[in-house]
Amino acid sequence: MTKNHNYYLDLAYHLAEKNLGKTGLNPSVGAIVVKDDSVISSGVTSPRGRPHAEFNALSKIKNCSGASLYTSLEPCVHYGKTPPCTNIISKKKIKKVYFGSYDPDIRSFNKSKSILKKKGIDTIKIKSNYYKNFYRSYFINKRLNLPFVSAKIALSNDFFSINHKKKWITKESSRKIVHLLRSRYDCILSTSKTINLDNSLLNCRIDGLNKYKPDLFIIDLNLVLKKKLLLNKIINKRKTYIITNKSNLNKVSIYKKKGYKFIFINALKDKKDFILLYKKIYKLGYSRVLLETGLIFLSSVIKNKLINDLFLFKNNTNLRKYGKNNTSPNFLKKIKFKLISINLNDDKLFIKEF
Repeated sequence: MTKNHNYYLDLAYHLAEKNLGKTGLNPSVGAIVVKDDSVISSGVTSPRGRPHAEFNALSKIKNCSGASLYTSLEPCVHYGKTPPCTNIISKKKIKKVYFGSYDPDIRSFNKSKSILKKKGIDTIKIKSNYYKNFYRSYFINKRLNLPFVSAKIALSNDFFSINHKKKWITKESSRKIVHLLRSRYDCILSTSKTINLDNSLLNCRIDGLNKYKPDLFIIDLNLVLKKKLLLNKIINKRKTYIITNKSNLNKVSIYKKKGYKFIFINALKDKKDFILLYKKIYKLGYSRVLLETGLIFLSSVIKNKLINDLFLFKNNTNLRKYGKNNTSPNFLKKIKFKLISINLNDDKLFIKEF
């Protein structure tokens, strides 16, 4: 049997990337079955979280006795809506299990080793430097019972977020990366102000991901969302929630007829209000949220430490008199971003992990 365990483990992580943001509150896991130095099966956690990757990989093959299983996350050991993955691992007579990360779920954390050992199966944790932070969002979910929250913003070289001359700040190559980003989140959180201004579909419009439309949450405390928007064309293809104040009950019926769902809150002024909103979103089964808003809202969530990642797409052009901001971008100038090595023509992509 090959000793290149990292090669097979990285394949498992690569598979897990496929459904990142599409498995609800369950983590996206990749599984690779190896026998006689050959991959004989593979699996990934199904959309909405079930079946698990190990089941999907092992149920496809009849004879895997003596094979090794590589999984990006420690196999689960508890009974839930489905039996634990350790059951099928034992049933299929796997010889060794290699995994990349411990499961932070207390029902499974560091438990598969002792359970599988009783069945004569060795369980070994190995490192993958490339994917060492892959389950960062899942760890935050389990530790805080809150969704993992990322945001993206596009700016000109002189830090303007609105271009009076053109619709877009950045190039098409950057916009395609945004569509890819959306595919890795199970919902988007925006505001009525941003949507009324941009009239965006907020979906994935690149080949291979055209059918994926993250569910949408729109903060609209005063119910000023325009009635005629592009997103109304796909409202029956994804869940779209309006987050509003309880005093707007008389207006709600108009939006409900269009297909909108509602979340009622008292206010959205301080950190406590935001956390209550995040908890409502998490209880609905959403684990990864992408914020697509303007500078005012972005400034508020950063100030209140309510964001985990920030992606900054920056064009090398100075807009000067054609540029506009609704608030000062100075809070962004103070952040130390890390440049992501990717060719975006005249644009650059930066990230900040908080």
